Amino acid sequence: MTQRSPLDDFKTVLSGAARAIAHDAEAEVSFTADPPHLVGKAIKVPTPSRTLPAEQVALARGFADAAALKMRHHNVALHGRSAPADATARAVYDAAEQARVEAIGARAMAGVKDNLTAALTMKMQSDPIARARSKEEVPLATAVSLMLRERLTGAPPPDAAKNGMAMIHDWLEEKAGADLDALSLVLDDQRAYQQLTTSLLERLALVEADAPEEPTDESGEDDDQSAEQQPDEDNQAEEESGDSEAQAESRGQDVGGDADDGDAEYQDSDDALSDEDMGDMSDEGMMPVRPNRPMGDLPPGFDYKAFTTTHDEITEATELCDADELIRLRGFLDQQMASLQGAVTKLANRLQRRLMAQQSRSWDFDQEEGLLDAARLARIVIDPTRSLSYKIERETEFRDTVVTLLIDNSGSMRGRPISIAAISADIMARTLERCGVKVEILGFTTRAWKGGQSREDWLAAGRPPMPGRLNDIRHIIYKKADEPWRRARNNLGLMMREGLLKENIDGEALLWAHNRLIARVEERRILMVISDGAPVDDSTLSVNSGIYLERHLRQVIEWIETKSPVQLVAIGIGHDVTRYYRRAVTIMDAEQLGGTMVEQLAGLFDEDK
Repeated sequence: MTQRSPLDDFKTVLSGAARAIAHDAEAEVSFTADPPHLVGKAIKVPTPSRTLPAEQVALARGFADAAALKMRHHNVALHGRSAPADATARAVYDAAEQARVEAIGARAMAGVKDNLTAALTMKMQSDPIARARSKEEVPLATAVSLMLRERLTGAPPPDAAKNGMAMIHDWLEEKAGADLDALSLVLDDQRAYQQLTTSLLERLALVEADAPEEPTDESGEDDDQSAEQQPDEDNQAEEESGDSEAQAESRGQDVGGDADDGDAEYQDSDDALSDEDMGDMSDEGMMPVRPNRPMGDLPPGFDYKAFTTTHDEITEATELCDADELIRLRGFLDQQMASLQGAVTKLANRLQRRLMAQQSRSWDFDQEEGLLDAARLARIVIDPTRSLSYKIERETEFRDTVVTLLIDNSGSMRGRPISIAAISADIMARTLERCGVKVEILGFTTRAWKGGQSREDWLAAGRPPMPGRLNDIRHIIYKKADEPWRRARNNLGLMMREGLLKENIDGEALLWAHNRLIARVEERRILMVISDGAPVDDSTLSVNSGIYLERHLRQVIEWIETKSPVQLVAIGIGHDVTRYYRRAVTIMDAEQLGGTMVEQLAGLFDEDK
């Protein structure tokens, strides 16, 4: 019979406590090296060392209790219905809900309150609020969460967050103090709590207030109809709010990691997950995260606008093409690039060796404490008077990293350039995944030539002057950062599809990719742009100034390079991108792309070393 370790016993105790708190017999706690998260009814918490240090035990207990409370008191469908689309607004919205469910548990159970407090204290030490030097650097989601926690439970902010809170406290009180007070009155009513949270977001100017509806001509008939429908809607919402936890789980439990500099917390997924999706999810699968962005990290408005965003789309490759055609296109891509793949793979393997060298384990020997050095036990046998020798593993300096490859999907990339871009991205994703570096692959183009539906709307509106961007943008997700390469492999074949590549509006695409990166939990975030020309959209440039799109691109690049923690690098194919980007390289032959991508990434990692 195998003897159980203290770590096994600790996991058993955690699981039992989680089941009791969640009122769900199927809740289960397991350990992970990834950020803590919730997958269905499986709670993943940080793995403590075998000696079970008190601070690591408290951290695991706190995250386990937070997840169990969310399983019991949080309705996923109800939460997602009112969730804002903006990343920062969503961060505050999610943080407020997490504060609610934790407050319910903390007020009812003193032990749970202690666990949550211990975990929060540990977490705040690595949160950006602990390093903030001005109000603009304080993450708004963290600040709102801590102020709500104080109102709901009476607990003050942890010491690590007090300086940051002092910078923003008065501003938050002035803007939203009344809303924060009101939230404490509806703690047990998620639906009312969400409505007040939306009001809070409006006061903080994170979302726009809903415009009042204009009365219709047939007011009597409409009023009667709305009066008849309202009770049904209220009853439906109440029924959903009162659904059992088992029903909430069947609709798909949240998967979350908090967002900045290693700060992790249970939060809702940005995308609703179906039962089928959740059943297929594993540790290496998708774990969406939400941002915890400082106020100063938000992009300015720039001198740029879009005439309408109604027809824009952000879509996944699988939504633009059926599975059979993706397989066919992937096969075509592999045939096209058979000759290039060998050369790029050699370079990628070289990159892998360089990254692995940075992550290699090393030890300090002949220490007074640590792990017993078994290799030197022979000394004791030869000379029993010698003391035991211990070793200690050195800290690895390799930072947790995510890389986004943003590929220009414009018509000028048609042919060999887009093929090489696709296969190079594919090889990079495989290589970096083996090194523990997550990779996201995105593409950008437009839905139509010459303006599409946006231009039709502009014409119908009487051709107002200087309308701004006048085309329907299409942003494509080929591979999500948390998605294993094997699941996204065929998606890259979509770049070979006839008619996909149209025009390119680089500035908006760069902001979109950047905002997805900012929402990640990794300590280091790299954005690599691959393009073959300046932004071009005939419809937009024909009714605005000739440098309208280029000026916006320059503004976005300058802001990212000077204000954002994201590292930006660009590769231009036959086009001088060095006049836009500080860190850039221009290649004249698409055949050089794979090697150039490898060298640019290797250079960034070598700098870090």
